[in-house]
Amino acid sequence: MKPIWIVDDDESIRWVLEKALARENLATKSFANARDAITALEFDTPQVLVSDIRMPGASGLELLQTVKSRFPGLPVIIITAFSDLDSAVAAFQGGAFEYLAKPFDIDKAVELIRRALDESLRETSVESGPSETPEILGQAPAMQEVFRAIGRLSQSNVTVLITGESGSGKELVARALHKHSPRAAQPFIALNTAAIPKDLLESELFGHERGAFTGAQTTRRGRFEQAENGTLFLDEIGDMPFDLQTRLLRVLSDGHFYRVGGHQPMKANVRVITATHQNLEQRVRDGLFREDLYHRLNVIRLRLPSLRERREDIPILVRHFLVQSARQLGVEAKRMSESTMQFLSGLDLPGNVRQLENLCNWITVMAPGQTVEIKDLPLELTQGKGDGAAPAISGEPATALAQGHTQGGQVFDVAAPANGAPPGWIGLLELQAAGMLGAGQQEVMAVLGRQFESALIKTALKHTHGRKNDAAVRLGIGRNTITRKISELGIDGAKDD
Repeated sequence: MKPIWIVDDDESIRWVLEKALARENLATKSFANARDAITALEFDTPQVLVSDIRMPGASGLELLQTVKSRFPGLPVIIITAFSDLDSAVAAFQGGAFEYLAKPFDIDKAVELIRRALDESLRETSVESGPSETPEILGQAPAMQEVFRAIGRLSQSNVTVLITGESGSGKELVARALHKHSPRAAQPFIALNTAAIPKDLLESELFGHERGAFTGAQTTRRGRFEQAENGTLFLDEIGDMPFDLQTRLLRVLSDGHFYRVGGHQPMKANVRVITATHQNLEQRVRDGLFREDLYHRLNVIRLRLPSLRERREDIPILVRHFLVQSARQLGVEAKRMSESTMQFLSGLDLPGNVRQLENLCNWITVMAPGQTVEIKDLPLELTQGKGDGAAPAISGEPATALAQGHTQGGQVFDVAAPANGAPPGWIGLLELQAAGMLGAGQQEVMAVLGRQFESALIKTALKHTHGRKNDAAVRLGIGRNTITRKISELGIDGAKDD
């Protein structure tokens, strides 16, 4: 982590802040004037900048302006003895993270710097992204067509709509399009629009101003700003609320947007790639998706084949995922017997590549020997006689983790994984999270949390024959909560008691 820079002509202020931050094990670097700090920015950057507003020579506002022009995501805290309205307004208009008036309480100052530090680290994590694009594997003719399309689009900034079934690898294709584009050195920001609650999605996309709503204590950059000069990938675009579709259309049309609660237009230089497993044409006909936005997004359409259309790739993918899973757990990779590999190649696997990856994770943890036989596979696969019904390893990880094995009408917990991993579904959850994090996926907690909630509610509704109030009692949540969750998660089959 980089040091915190303190810029103040008052030596006593610098000394107090240095000592207070040292007690928090935070490194600092101090400057007696803004000009020296501006010069230092040519060679280095801080994690957070704390600056006085009035100093001999260049002012703190000039320093703020310089920082924001070069490093817009760097939090700057302005401190001053002149706690007048004009200074506060000027600081916030210039993009200051917070305004602190002298004399200040040192504990509150450290708390504020801590908040700015958290924001800075979050921004750094989002913008840096994974260092390597996850590999896309496939030798089937259908996948070769996808690779050729990525090559043809490599030097283009055109908007791309990726379609395909859930779990077929749409985000991997989006990352490949970014990696081979002129924007490759800039950020790749991914957002699953179906995983963010409707009332938070607008702020997530466009950011918000300080005080825009309850809890908005600081100005926050949205995904469009984070992806500036790079690529923004919007997954499950078909689930975007209708009113937000209008705002997205405006950005695509004229390249401008407003933060929530903001009045200054922001310009976006961002390539937008979207993906969906839904039939957007049908959603347009149903009045659920704007036709003008559909045409804006559907400039180039890239269809990903399902795993059923590329069965010859299953052995390659299985070997890759087994090695990847073993590396994450620090164990030797399992091997498939020839008959097991043939069996897997004949499955429909409705969860596609994601389901196959989850299966390989399960095998790494649960299969007893190094060579995996058909009898070592989950019962849901072998008893289903290859019909693709595999609830315990489907494309919905939380659903998988909520399942146990059944025998004679009784439910038995899955056996404890080897190598010290936690037992049962907790071990599988950790493995799933590790796989997602290792692949560079964003919003892991939101995605898994949404799937976990969906699995619990669906299971409760099944046990109560769809009676949602009864299901809420069984789950220990309120009736309003389960009604809201059913709506947010798009769960069907619920009815009033």
